[in-house]
Amino acid sequence: MRGAGGGANLLALRSHNTALVLDLLRTAGTEGISRLELADRTGLTPQAVSKITARLREEGLAAEAGRRASTGGKPRTVLRLVPEAGHAVGVHLDRDELRAVLADLDGTVVARRHAALDLGAGAEAVLGRVAAVVGELGAEAAGAARSVGAAGAAGGRSLLGVGVALPGPLDHRRGVLHRVTGFPEWDGFPLRDALAERLGGVPVVVDKDTNAVALGLAVGGEGGSFAYLHLGTGLGAGLVVGGSVHRGPRTGAGEFGHQVVQLDGPPCGCGDRGCVEALCLAAVARGETGEAARVLGTGAANLVGLLDIDRVLVGGRTVEGAPGVFLGGVRGVLEARARRTGEECVGVGLVSGESRVAEGAAQLVLAPVFGQDG
Repeated sequence: MRGAGGGANLLALRSHNTALVLDLLRTAGTEGISRLELADRTGLTPQAVSKITARLREEGLAAEAGRRASTGGKPRTVLRLVPEAGHAVGVHLDRDELRAVLADLDGTVVARRHAALDLGAGAEAVLGRVAAVVGELGAEAAGAARSVGAAGAAGGRSLLGVGVALPGPLDHRRGVLHRVTGFPEWDGFPLRDALAERLGGVPVVVDKDTNAVALGLAVGGEGGSFAYLHLGTGLGAGLVVGGSVHRGPRTGAGEFGHQVVQLDGPPCGCGDRGCVEALCLAAVARGETGEAARVLGTGAANLVGLLDIDRVLVGGRTVEGAPGVFLGGVRGVLEARARRTGEECVGVGLVSGESRVAEGAAQLVLAPVFGQDG
C-alpha cells in the first residue's frame, strides 16, 4: 500500500495488515490457524505476521488454540480469535422505540435491551436514554473481557465503540442528522459527536437504519448486489453494490421511501406528495396490506430497473406483521415486470428479526476491524 506521495503509509499499512490477520483468525473459528498459514494467505512475511500476532496476543485478542501436526519439522502452534476480548454496542433509534445489542468480535449477540422512546422528545432526553443503555451494556462487556483475562482492544477497554442506526436522511461521514422525516427539529444535529462526548470519548458511528441492516447482511454472507427495503414506522432502502454498502458521495443514497409514484398524491412527512412511503403507510393504516405490498413492489421494480440488482430483500416491523402478504405482493410486481421486459426475475427474500437494525449497527463498529465495509 503506497501513499499519494510514493511513501508507505505505515499506520494505514499496519491497520490494514492487522485487519487481514484478524479476519483470518475469525474465519478459522475455534480450530485456529498457524502463523505460516496466515503468512501464506495474507502475502505478509512470517516476521510481519509474528509481530502482528504477538501484539494481538498481548492485547488479549488472540490466543493459542493448541498445536497441529506439520508435514515436516515440529508441530505448528495455531492461534484463534478471542471473541470475548472486544465488543460493540449497536443501537437502533426508531421513532417510538430503542433497541440495543451487545455483540462480541464474532458478531454474536450476548445481551439485548428494549425500551420505549419518543424521538421527538428532544436531543437531551434521547441522548440520556442512549447513554444509560450503553453504560449498562458496556459494563457487561467489561465483565466478559475480565472473565477470559483479556485486556481487550482500544487501550484495555473491551468496548470498541457504539454504532447508532436511525431513520435518515443523515450525513454518515460527519454523524450529523438532516431533516428526519416527521422530526425536522433534528436537522443539523451532530449526533455522533454529542453522543461520544456524553459517553466520555467512546467512538461512535452513525448511519441510517437501512444501511446498518444491509451491512449486517453483507458481512453475514449475502453476496452480489441487493437492496434491503425496510418498512416500519417509515420506509427506506439499504443498497449493496459490488459487495459494498452504497451510500453515495454525500452519504444520502437509499432515500427510497421518498420517490414520487403518484403525482398530486397524499402529502408525505418529507413535504412532497405521492411518495412510496406515504402511500404504503396510508394503505397499512386502512388495513389494506395487499395494496401496501403492491406499492412497495412498484418501488422495488423501479430500483431493479435503475440498478440491475440481483435480489430484493424486505423487512421491518410492518413487514413482519404480514410477511407472506408483503413477499407475495413484491414478488408479483417484479414477476410482472420480468414478463414485460423478458428479463429473468430477481430473487425476493424476507429479512426477519426484531433486532436486525441494532445488530447491523454493531457491525458499523466491528466490520472495519476486520477490513470490511470499505
